[in-house]
Amino acid sequence: MKILVFPHDLGIGGSQTNAIEIAAGVQRRGHEVVIFGQPGALNGRIAQLGLEFVAAPRPSHRPTPRIVGTLIRLVKERSIDVLHGYEWPPALECLLAARRSRAVAVSTVMSMAVAPFIPKHVPLLVGTEEILCRERGFGRTAVELMEPPVDLAENNPAVDVGATAFRRTWGLEDRSFVVVTVTRLAAELKLEGILSAIDTVRQVDPALRVQLLIAGDGPARREVASAAAVANAGLGREAVILTGQLADPRPAYACADAVIGMGSSALRAMAFGKPTIVQGERGFWELVTPETLPFFLRQGWYGIGDNPLGASSKLAGLLTALQSEPGRRAALGTFCLKTVSDRFSLGRAAELQEEFYGRAIAARQPGSALRNDADAARRYIAHQFSQQARRLFGPVARDDFNAMDKVLAAPSSPGHTARGNA
Repeated sequence: MKILVFPHDLGIGGSQTNAIEIAAGVQRRGHEVVIFGQPGALNGRIAQLGLEFVAAPRPSHRPTPRIVGTLIRLVKERSIDVLHGYEWPPALECLLAARRSRAVAVSTVMSMAVAPFIPKHVPLLVGTEEILCRERGFGRTAVELMEPPVDLAENNPAVDVGATAFRRTWGLEDRSFVVVTVTRLAAELKLEGILSAIDTVRQVDPALRVQLLIAGDGPARREVASAAAVANAGLGREAVILTGQLADPRPAYACADAVIGMGSSALRAMAFGKPTIVQGERGFWELVTPETLPFFLRQGWYGIGDNPLGASSKLAGLLTALQSEPGRRAALGTFCLKTVSDRFSLGRAAELQEEFYGRAIAARQPGSALRNDADAARRYIAHQFSQQARRLFGPVARDDFNAMDKVLAAPSSPGHTARGNA
């Protein structure tokens, strides 16, 4: 097969990293794969994995006609069989290009909610069992599960990633209890938990000598940096460290005594054998244990709590308990590594994706057109009107289907918000 993979952007992030690494796995299985998109921080990773990159036109209002036209041309010139869009804008652009070419369009959504205007018949991969059930209830006829994988060859405790030099570079003290989060500094989905973690550093017993290392960048950097400066001034030491965006975040994971994160970041921490606390919203913090694992396998590495005001206290309690019990930390790290090894390997994900492509090609119905799904078109128009109306009252979330209001409003998800603190 000849496959074009179109991540929603090429900045550091879980969905796009998954797109690139699974694409490389599919290529290793004997297929031709090209990555399409706007150049970004992950272009180095694309080159490292031996994948070809083709630059896309700059997007405007999505879907962007110039992008669709370029995709049509690439399908014709390269005899591409599959156009694979990650998240809703590339998904729609791939679909529109497939309508006017020989290719079949498929999509992957790793956001917490699926845009309802992606037509129901489009082959779709989602990241959790709960979203899978929700979307089948919504009427999608070709939706399957693709849990976010981890490249265990490059992410494991035995790999020398330069942890000692990294500790020295960023001033991590030998006697400190190092807590790491590798995250995008974004207002939606992330910022609440980041600020809560910084506040937690001020709450824990100073004798624990917690150092919080925040690896990442994004539009909320100024707000995060301000909170970190206040915490450090109050404690009289560098308790909160901001590294900015790291091209290779593996040394940060390797240095950690504990990691906080969500989605793919949580899984990478687990691959390094680290006790992992999953971050969510509304005060959600939960340690990965044999007891909580079924919840995360069902819903994903995220949650919505019911006590935002108690978020810092909840996290402080978890960190204090981990710091005081080295034996438990080691046992949880071993459990986390085994969980990732058993269920989330990149090789298995590439095999599943290859099979998914084959089913999509076999099931393609020539002559079907976007206009035949009038419901999807109406939902898209309604979304656009809603976004315009919301702009009248303030900024609109950039990643609007990871915003909490979309998660809470997603169809067929009873009890979605309250289970995370069980």
